[in-house]
Amino acid sequence: MMKKTFGMLAVAALVLSTSCKNENASEKINPENVAKAEMESAVSGKLPKIKFNEAEHDFGTINEGDKVETTFTISNEGEADLIIMNAQGSCGCTVPEWPKEPIKPGASADMKVTFNSSGKPGQQQKTVTLTTNTAEGSEKITIKANVTPKAGGSAPAAH
Repeated sequence: MMKKTFGMLAVAALVLSTSCKNENASEKINPENVAKAEMESAVSGKLPKIKFNEAEHDFGTINEGDKVETTFTISNEGEADLIIMNAQGSCGCTVPEWPKEPIKPGASADMKVTFNSSGKPGQQQKTVTLTTNTAEGSEKITIKANVTPKAGGSAPAAH
């Protein structure tokens, strides 16, 4: 258990050192919160357990160029503080805004996900991967949309 915890701490440190390079660089995770939660989990043997209100959200049919957003509710059904160290969309068109403070056992927090459909005609499926302090270490959610192509000028849009 201790080796796994130290491994999770090393991953957390790596994520924290590289997360400043993403577009949410101004929203840093407090390293003290991560270290405190990891140490408490190591001592008690208790871990957080993440649950989403939905694992997949379908925006249905939208028009190319639309920016749509949804909110996923993240609950902690475990026995230790849940920390989301990073959340990364599968492409630049999918931008998550995740909670930066620990989520206490029994509590919930919201994560907003925005999808920009510009240049993305057709059926779309994108993921957001969360780096967490759960036993699994990462969790995924999915968004979908059927994007109606823009009406082109003289030539049809290429796919």
